[in-house]
Amino acid sequence: MPGYAYLESDWRREAIRTNLWVVPTAVTAAALALFAVTYGVDRAAYNGHLQLPSWVLSGTADAARLTLATIAAAIITVVGIVFSITIVALTLASTQFGPRMLRNFVRDPGTQATLGAYVATFCYTVITLVAISTGPHGDFVPHLSITVALVMTLVDVGVLIYFLNHIATMIQLPVVIAGIASTLANEITAEDRGGPFGLGASRGPSSEELLARLEASGAEIRTPRSGYLQVIRHESLLRIATSAEAVIYLPYRPGHFLVSGQVMARVWPPQAVSYVEQNLVRGHVTGPYRTLTQDISFGFDQLVEIALRALSPAVNDTFTAMTCVDWIGDCLCRISTSWRPQRIRRDATGHIRVIAYQADFDRLVERAYEKIRQASDGMPAVMIRQLESLAKIIDQTPDGVRRATLLRQAERIQQASLRTVAEAADRDDVTRRYEAVRALVCPEPGGKAADQR
Repeated sequence: MPGYAYLESDWRREAIRTNLWVVPTAVTAAALALFAVTYGVDRAAYNGHLQLPSWVLSGTADAARLTLATIAAAIITVVGIVFSITIVALTLASTQFGPRMLRNFVRDPGTQATLGAYVATFCYTVITLVAISTGPHGDFVPHLSITVALVMTLVDVGVLIYFLNHIATMIQLPVVIAGIASTLANEITAEDRGGPFGLGASRGPSSEELLARLEASGAEIRTPRSGYLQVIRHESLLRIATSAEAVIYLPYRPGHFLVSGQVMARVWPPQAVSYVEQNLVRGHVTGPYRTLTQDISFGFDQLVEIALRALSPAVNDTFTAMTCVDWIGDCLCRISTSWRPQRIRRDATGHIRVIAYQADFDRLVERAYEKIRQASDGMPAVMIRQLESLAKIIDQTPDGVRRATLLRQAERIQQASLRTVAEAADRDDVTRRYEAVRALVCPEPGGKAADQR
């Protein structure tokens, strides 16, 4: 089951990455380990056990204290500036792109590495300063450690230049949109790798029969606390259901909000509900926010949210909305041929043990286009770009049913154009794009869209 194992480990990695303390803490720990090494070498040189190279700085204890104190003061000042710039970037992201985009900035590795570099240098310098002391052979000055501190300071100058350029690039709207689309594409690829759930020899009742039994006599399990369903641990659920010789039905997918006391699962036979309920906490994760892991819809929602903000009367940024439509089309092209969500999971004997709700292609297309279409009334440029995007997706979609789904979106855009676009020439432009989309699905004049695979 490598696919879903990847998704679960990816969720854990995402939880670790989405904060501003893990990377700085790890880099600082590495700096402290480095100090332990350099301090040991300095002690050995002080005791006459070895000779330091000629490139190592030398000087008195007072000069060393002054140098290190200057470095520490400068570094802590720059740390404050870096944190201030980071907070400004987060504030800008929240107001311009939406509060749900903050996680994309917080998880940025460049920002985390920059903070880590400065905090690590400051800690290293302070510890080196404290290490200066008197000894049996005169003042102990950790010359190698001071040299390393100076090298780290010079590196930090380059890091500062990188950080300023990185922030200036990262807050550009096209870069933000492309970054969200890239993350979404990676999750689509991870989902496509899938796993062997539901494949191979099958035994026992069908999923339709099991759903009927669950509806008629299945026992309910209610969620203990409110929050977004973030991850379903399919392997854990499969083991739980197999151990109980039961079937677990999950009517919700990652991304849905569960209210405390709401039915989150059904179990059949009902006698197994006690065991399953005791262990179900190991099979899912809920939290205060949505994540992209196992929740492809959230990636589309982020792109749609930016487009809706751009189309609002307060912003009126048509080109940003068109950029979002372009990347939405790219992501839908990735799933148009391979998106086959597996609803059932079987045990080693072939019996169905888990039935889980999955977003289908139709629902993803609706989430990607409908809100933008509703917000673009009277905007032919956005309508034309949506139709061009649909044409690209249809061109790469061999499935007739999915082509019909895409064509329905084109028809709704055409209807919105005829209803809301005042200028006849603009309506004609939209109609030409619509006819081009229709020709891809219905080559014959007046023909109907294919409705079979």
